Amino acid sequence: MDKFTAFTSPLVKMGIDNIDTDQIIPARFLKTISKVGLGDQLFCDWRYNADGTPKADFILNTEAAKQSQILLAGDNFGCGSSREHAPWALTQYGFRAVFSTSFADIFKSNSLKNGLLPIVVSRDLHAKLFALPADARVAIDLAAQTITLPDGTSAEFAVQPFSKHCLLEGVDEMGYIQSHEAQIAAFEAGRLGSLNTLA
Repeated sequence: MDKFTAFTSPLVKMGIDNIDTDQIIPARFLKTISKVGLGDQLFCDWRYNADGTPKADFILNTEAAKQSQILLAGDNFGCGSSREHAPWALTQYGFRAVFSTSFADIFKSNSLKNGLLPIVVSRDLHAKLFALPADARVAIDLAAQTITLPDGTSAEFAVQPFSKHCLLEGVDEMGYIQSHEAQIAAFEAGRLGSLNTLA
């Protein structure tokens, strides 16, 4: 997982409430344990015609969307079943963050573990983001926990300290544990020594 650095990006606006994980990545694509190619299946049933050709009017099929790293979604994004493939598909498409007024808890947890930053924004800011011109660029600084709009106004967002650390360092939970191997080995050696003394 790459380190999460500050960036600026236009928005992909998808103002639909209650987008569930089956809409994000349909169940028929869950057989894979690889992330490769899942970006092509993102929102598959909305994105493609029955014959597999892209729908020209669907937002993800536009060149502008392909340059964006931020999805601006409606309320309650990521509800439904607990499939890790949903954030996989979003990151494989190129998204690094999603804005919504609320997220399903399991989707939010899965996202943070897979390099996708789910940012809860107020309803006022949500409306302001949707009102921005199509080419407007928004800045995200995870270290400072701020969103900055083109007019220079900024807003803070909340993120769990452990998740923030892992994203900034570019490690998942296993990577975090492995980064402390020396300390773990020292603790185990000391513990073994104490047990031998007692024996």
